[in-house]
Parts: sequence; structure tokens; C-alpha cells
Amino acid sequence: MSTFDEREKGFEKKFAMDEELRFKAEARRNKMLAEWAGEKLGLSGDEVDAYIKAVRKADFEEAGDDDVFRKVKGDLDAKGAGVPDKELRQVMDQFLAQAVTELES
Repeated sequence: MSTFDEREKGFEKKFAMDEELRFKAEARRNKMLAEWAGEKLGLSGDEVDAYIKAVRKADFEEAGDDDVFRKVKGDLDAKGAGVPDKELRQVMDQFLAQAVTELES
């Protein structure tokens, strides 16, 4: 096997690991975000668990974070617990950073 082939396999392996970390971090972020939003929505117990599943499911609607943002923003607005877009984006970013840190440690 040539050095080029070895390097290519190394890059492929790193890419796969990075994608797995990203997926796990986003799933963890979505859970934290759903718990945070659930508190603002007055949810408790099984309602929070169901909401976590709904937010995670929303994440599969399209690539990127906009689907999760729209889901949570719409739910908060519908309950009159509106949060400014900028604040919600900041919360999402903070939870993602926290999730990555937790997964890397």
C-alpha cells in the first residue's frame, strides 16, 4: 500500500469520526435545548421527554439547524414565551459548544 493510499484512508477515517462527533453533539444539543425550552413552556415529566423526541425528530427535516430553530421558536411563540431570535441562536450555540466539550472529555 502506498503512502498516498494510507493518507487517504487516514483522512477518510478522520472525516467519519468528525461526522459521528457532529451528529452526537447535535443530538445532545437538541436534548439540552428541548429541556431549556420545555421549562419555558411549563412542561414537566413525560411532557419534557416527548418534547425532546419532537425536537430531535424536527432535526431530520432538513440539513442544518434551521429546522430545530423553527420548531422551538414556533413552540415558544405559540405559548407566549417568545424568545428573541438572537437569544435562541445564542442558546443553541452555547449548548452545542457544551455538548462538544462533554463528548471530547
